[in-house]
Order: sequence, then structure tokens, then C-alpha cells
Amino acid sequence: MYAVNAFEFQTLMSRMLLLAQGDAAPNAGPPANPLLQMAPMLAMFVVLFYLIVLRPQQREQQQRRDMLSGLKKNDKVVTIGGIIGTIVEFSGDGSRVTLKVDDGTRIKFTRSSLQGPYDEKSESENSGNS
Repeated sequence: MYAVNAFEFQTLMSRMLLLAQGDAAPNAGPPANPLLQMAPMLAMFVVLFYLIVLRPQQREQQQRRDMLSGLKKNDKVVTIGGIIGTIVEFSGDGSRVTLKVDDGTRIKFTRSSLQGPYDEKSESENSGNS
């Protein structure tokens, strides 16, 4: 059996390593910019973020604005706090509404604090299931 000392082994390994590295890309020019390599992936993430997060959120906000601007006097509404009432009047600039909650009880709210129209049918269905 042939015995190899540590120096010969190290020399042999370093030559093999140089040979392996030398043949990889002899005419490969300058290395590519890593930012340019990542640009398509980054653009793809931006487009996906817009399609998955921002666009649906904008659509939902537009629907809410349309719903709030479509409210009129005598509509039955529910606030985000759960108070149910009927719209009695709007302020001059339309930013506040006055709700009639009970006979002789009126509460003023900002228009943005209204959740939406109150649907009595869905309320009666939910209480019947309990």
C-alpha cells in the first residue's frame, strides 16, 4: 500500500481544486450585476402584491364610499358600535348624520362611523337559530 504524507496530500488536493476551478468558465467575461438578476423577480412580487392586496382593498373602499354616499333620510342603519337607528337629518356638509334611536332620542354620528344599512330580515333569521 502506498502511504501519502500530509504535504503530498495537501499539494494533490490543491492541484485538483485548481483544475476544477480552471475549467468552469474560461471566457466568461465580467460577472453579472446581482440587482439586474433580481429585477424580474422583484417586479413580479410588486405586481402580485398589487393584485392580491392593494387592488381588492381599493375596490372595497370604493364600495364603502358608494354605500355611504347613497344613504338618505329615513334609511335604517347600524353604526360600527352596533347602534341601530333611522337617519333623521344630515349636516350641511354631509359629514355628520343624526340618527333617531328611540322616541325622543337622537344621536349625532360622523358618516364614516356608519357600518351600513340595517337588514331586519337577517337579524330575525340569526335570532331564530339561537
